[in-house]
Amino acid sequence: MSMTDPIADMLTRIRNGLQAGHTKVEIPGSGQKKQIAGLLHAQGFIKSYNMAPGHLGRDNIVVEFKDNAKKVLTGLKRISKPGRRVYVGKEEIPKVLNGMGVAIISTSKGLMTDEEARQAGVGGEYVCEIW
Repeated sequence: MSMTDPIADMLTRIRNGLQAGHTKVEIPGSGQKKQIAGLLHAQGFIKSYNMAPGHLGRDNIVVEFKDNAKKVLTGLKRISKPGRRVYVGKEEIPKVLNGMGVAIISTSKGLMTDEEARQAGVGGEYVCEIW
């Protein structure tokens, strides 16, 4: 069965795993989801992530939460959706919670946080917000 929005599914699995008190969640893998997990790890929202063999030969991403994950990662929100894509120019990149959160932007140079995109001077698709 195909999924219409795999990024929203990833964010929902992380959100549900946190609410249920799990220490880790398993997400069907893809290149873009792996990059998002890498950004979450680099920004200190999650403890670690790695690839594990999954169903039908596809790899899964295993996201491991920090001990105080509910305090560190309080919200995830998908902005650009398949039915309504949202793009921002380099001057319009938003600050999430006045700099306390992170916006993930898909640019021509790959996925970046809002701060990295501002420094690189590029805009792109406004994928999601994390705070």
